[in-house]
Amino acid sequence: MKAVVGFLLMSLQVTHAVKPSCDGRENEAQCFGALGGAVDIQLMDNLLEIPMFIWKMNNSVILWWRNNTVVSKKNNIISVFPSNGTVRINDLRRNDSGEYKLEMFDRDGKTTGWKTLHLSVEAPVSSVQLVRQCLSQGEMKVSCVSQGDSPQYSWTLNGHNLTNSEIFSGNSGANIIVLRQNISGHLVCSVRNQVSNSFKGMDVTDCGFIFINCTSNGTQIAKWVYKENNTLCVEPTTVPPTTKYTSVGQLPVMGGVLAALVIVLIASIAFICVHKKKKNTKVEKEEDDQEMTYADVRIVKKQGRRVEKSVEADVEYGQVKFSKKPRTSQINPAMDDTVYAQVRKGR
Repeated sequence: MKAVVGFLLMSLQVTHAVKPSCDGRENEAQCFGALGGAVDIQLMDNLLEIPMFIWKMNNSVILWWRNNTVVSKKNNIISVFPSNGTVRINDLRRNDSGEYKLEMFDRDGKTTGWKTLHLSVEAPVSSVQLVRQCLSQGEMKVSCVSQGDSPQYSWTLNGHNLTNSEIFSGNSGANIIVLRQNISGHLVCSVRNQVSNSFKGMDVTDCGFIFINCTSNGTQIAKWVYKENNTLCVEPTTVPPTTKYTSVGQLPVMGGVLAALVIVLIASIAFICVHKKKKNTKVEKEEDDQEMTYADVRIVKKQGRRVEKSVEADVEYGQVKFSKKPRTSQINPAMDDTVYAQVRKGR
């Protein structure tokens, strides 16, 4: 990027010429006229009330008035309006600037008074040109160019006068100012002098600079840098690019959601089945751990039979109950698990 970029911006241009007038009834009046234009100077309320007066410019008589008549005048550039006491000087030149003295007399030719005025002829200000330049640190230099005598400058931004917080260097009364990096809006330069005024505005934006305030490799960095060329404190972005989905593009997403729901459902069913199987296994185990215990067993001799070699007896069982089966780790598996209690032989 070039450090300095300058270009001319066109915008609204307005120029007004001020019709100069001057109240010369007060002594030491200050009057202005536009170069090439005319100026009306009111010498008194009514010339018809003055018997005689002589008007001089730099001790040279330019107008002699007596008995309501122009006796002589310098040339045709001077026009007289007796009813309102006004004298007009046309086609002003630079050499028309100077001190003018009015001497008044009565009918006898005696002096009744005098007064002076000062006339300044100025060139009107020309149309305004605005030139903007982006400086190397992002500041914006704006020049207001206009021709004319004794121009006076003023600046506004978005309708208000520029402040020190917006101006990096210069002042609001100069024709060249430097704006700070972050200033944008509608900027207007107004130029005026005593005989005319002109102004021009343009929209200004920043020069593409951003302010960096961070720490890199243990070094604090705080400066304005050109955004497009910035390599300071740049961290990789973690935000994925925005993807626009259409109705077709959403089908895979919907399919994936449905597949996930099916997987969750299958996993839930499997979990229930496993849990139920474990519960049944526990019940069966508890049942296997039980054994039959016989108590109060009696042997009763059979009726009507003759025992020859050995008496065969019937066995009666009573008070049958179940008890926990001892664990195989504690009891010899070769031993009989049947337990007999109170076995009695009946006769």
